[in-house]
Amino acid sequence: MHLLHTKEVPISSTDLRKRIANQKSISGMVPPEAEEYITSHELYQKLSETSINLPKLMEKLESKLKPGRYRHTIGVMETAANLALRYCMPMEKLRIAGLLHDCAKCFDNKELLARCKKYNLPVSKAEKRSPHLLHAKVGAYLAEHEYGISDPAILQAIRLHTTGAPDMSLTEQIVFVADYIEPNRNRAKRLDEIRHMVYMDLDMGTLMILEDTIAYLKEKGDPLDETTEETYHFYKAKVEQAISDRVQ
Repeated sequence: MHLLHTKEVPISSTDLRKRIANQKSISGMVPPEAEEYITSHELYQKLSETSINLPKLMEKLESKLKPGRYRHTIGVMETAANLALRYCMPMEKLRIAGLLHDCAKCFDNKELLARCKKYNLPVSKAEKRSPHLLHAKVGAYLAEHEYGISDPAILQAIRLHTTGAPDMSLTEQIVFVADYIEPNRNRAKRLDEIRHMVYMDLDMGTLMILEDTIAYLKEKGDPLDETTEETYHFYKAKVEQAISDRVQ
């Protein structure tokens, strides 16, 4: 038996969880590594969408989307939930984000541009060239104002699911990946390999998706969104650094 002498800290795990749920700082109360893990995995946070009735949300969305798009949506919702379990993330939050990620896909390009003007949403040069990208931005607006979603993590995941972004949160990254690998997808060349990889290494899987997306756009002669290119370079550097650290 070894007696350890240490300074007593007047906190408990219950107090810590309550502070996190009420969005109060826990800096200095836990080791920095623990704080970073809790933050990145969104642990102990209140789900602000507790009043959301998921079956009713699904019913409303089904009435707006074409059957094929709705099947894709359910596939993304289920895949996001699976990845949430794999990476210790709040499953209900990911289910809602996956369900609503394409809620603006009922609009054509002209209507998306009109909605951006109506909602005062900025439109980049790349989005003007490829207005279909705007469904993510308009979708985030609709999720908040028509579907009653207030959680900023869900709204941002919807907003970024098409182009991605450098240094995405786990919620954002999971929705981005789930949109690409859901079970109804069947055209991407390395799809089975990517599906396997995202459950092993999420960053590597994300990089593979970005590589194939960029190659596909170049092959078609379609313009490449600057954000997608920036996202690719970020995850390429992150994966290369991780590999280098493992080798050392």
